[in-house]
Amino acid sequence: MFETHNSVANHKFVIYQMEKPGQPHFRVGISVGKKIGNAYHRNWLKRRIRQTLLEVKPQLKKDVDFLVIARPAADKMTMAQTKKQLVHALQLAHLLEK
Repeated sequence: MFETHNSVANHKFVIYQMEKPGQPHFRVGISVGKKIGNAYHRNWLKRRIRQTLLEVKPQLKKDVDFLVIARPAADKMTMAQTKKQLVHALQLAHLLEK
């Protein structure tokens, strides 16, 4: 699906994106690998990523599919740090509208 390797990254997250012109809303996938703690920690991080995406949803582009991959450095961040790092990665990917 993401053959073009259109990706950006910071120290905590990697974002792959694919433009889908005419799509009525964005679609997102979240991946947290086994290098990040146990199942509890992985699910905890996924919930924080989902909450951050929910908070910035009005600013996200509608005609794109993207995949958020958490790096091992993302473990044990607070909610504020998670939001700051994920928003930074979304800005690098130009997925946030002003």
